[in-house]
Amino acid sequence: MAGKVDMSGGGDEEQIISEINVIPLVDIVLVLLIIFMVTATLITGKAIKVELPKASTGEEQPASTLWITMKADEQLFLNGQPIGAKNLAFAIRKEKTANPKVQAILTIDKLVRHGRVIGLIDLIRKAGVGQFSFNVMPGEIEAAEP
Repeated sequence: MAGKVDMSGGGDEEQIISEINVIPLVDIVLVLLIIFMVTATLITGKAIKVELPKASTGEEQPASTLWITMKADEQLFLNGQPIGAKNLAFAIRKEKTANPKVQAILTIDKLVRHGRVIGLIDLIRKAGVGQFSFNVMPGEIEAAEP
């Protein structure tokens, strides 16, 4: 009968195996651990290693993010709310004063003129924000026609 082992050496007594075999589980966990260690080494291997000084009074500054959007009709939005160019500069300076590590993410319609985009970047930099990036859609770019 399956699941029963004769432990008496040929007698009529049979015992049921009631223990779980953990060896396959341990094998799988060890393989996963090795995979994790190898991939973690590959990921961190590309980073620049720097030893930072320690300070007992140091605290982490959360980076604030300003979401600036410009539609095709060149209407500006700050964090989803419509805003004019002068008010945008004021709001950026106010945020920069509150958090020196403020950054901006620009979402600009592809139909907006290049000169207007440069003007917006200039406004952001004059307001004191040097860190900004462009929000784009992933995918293939269209070839420019001569």
